[in-house]
Amino acid sequence: MTTPVRCTECEGRGWKIVTRRGHVAASGLGLAASTQEDCLHCTGPAETPQERFEWEVRIASEQGEALGPCGSSAFQATAMDELRKAMRGMPGDASIRGSIVHKVFDFGAGADGWSSRHIFRAYLDPAGSVLFERVAK
Repeated sequence: MTTPVRCTECEGRGWKIVTRRGHVAASGLGLAASTQEDCLHCTGPAETPQERFEWEVRIASEQGEALGPCGSSAFQATAMDELRKAMRGMPGDASIRGSIVHKVFDFGAGADGWSSRHIFRAYLDPAGSVLFERVAK
């Protein structure tokens, strides 16, 4: 267990906590001793914005569209691969389409604080290949 440390920047009003970001990777590189101390009272540096790529498959039916398989990934290529795999796994007679949405958000921000935009639409051609179409800004 670690010993609590009073923060000197805010004159002792807050306690410092030690975070080990990327500790496994740092251990592999021999840099495991590198940690970051964050005060719970100070505002400190802003968190780095994070991004996600959400993919979904829509299935057309008589009642409209239904949501099929969907998921999220931190990487665009992984989201495209997962969408491609999901679309190829659907029945051949189903009318389906897919999409990928790029979302950027800050740590602790609610869903309304995220910026999002559609970046790809995907279609299944008669040969079973998935065609991606980039959405214009």
